Amino acid sequence: MIPLASVISVGVSCPSATLVVWTSAWLHGAAAADDVLDALQIWAELHEVVADDDGTATALDLPGPDEMPVAPALLLAALRRTQAGDGRLVLPVAGDVRGLGGNGPLSATALRAGQAVVLPEAGLGIVPRLVADQVIRWTVFDLPEILPPEHIPLGEAEHALAGAMREAASALVDLDVARHRPNVRKEIESVMAAQPVPAWPDGMPPRSLRVLQRATEVAAILEVAAGDAPGGAMSASSTRKREEALRPLSDAVRRARLAAVEEAVRVLGEHANKSR
Repeated sequence: MIPLASVISVGVSCPSATLVVWTSAWLHGAAAADDVLDALQIWAELHEVVADDDGTATALDLPGPDEMPVAPALLLAALRRTQAGDGRLVLPVAGDVRGLGGNGPLSATALRAGQAVVLPEAGLGIVPRLVADQVIRWTVFDLPEILPPEHIPLGEAEHALAGAMREAASALVDLDVARHRPNVRKEIESVMAAQPVPAWPDGMPPRSLRVLQRATEVAAILEVAAGDAPGGAMSASSTRKREEALRPLSDAVRRARLAAVEEAVRVLGEHANKSR
């Protein structure tokens, strides 16, 4: 199987963010089910759904792990039946799997994917995985423990991201990337141009969009800075120094994305409720 994180690394968003925002809008009546399904197409032509274990499969009327997967429309129907509320995006990294209910199959699978959708009111976690070219399989897990999410104020995340952009530019100088890679700016532009540009529901807050875009810009810089120059290689000590310099910047990108999606879900829900 192909790790999804190896294919989708620094996009404006990720499949889980798309599912979180669109399903939340749909559950509030601000989008149609077909809108959710159409929005997912940017990530793969085919999406399929299974449950991780037989108990979850029975509870949700979804196929189990050894059965034929079904279309995501049946996942939406299951979420409607469970009266699922707003979803949350989780972007786990080694040492930080908060929001996934502790150690277990959900945490382990989400950590490998680098992303997950959590639906606390339904007690579910959902993880995407690229299982073939243009095929993403969404596996639904029981959420073993429901803990209050870490709230990341969008303003705080945006401020940290602005600092990260400055630090990322400095890191390119400190790591001497430009000298070894004279076309580094074109490399960054190429990374940016290759990213999918997902659609978002009407009413998506502009500030969330701005933060997601800036996160993508920083992530593109980090991807180029983290790679070796074409035809070159770094010593182990230089590689370690580079990783240490870039790690806090990666964390700023991650937190910015989480905050932007959380704010989008909140705003879309509030607007939908007011319009009723």
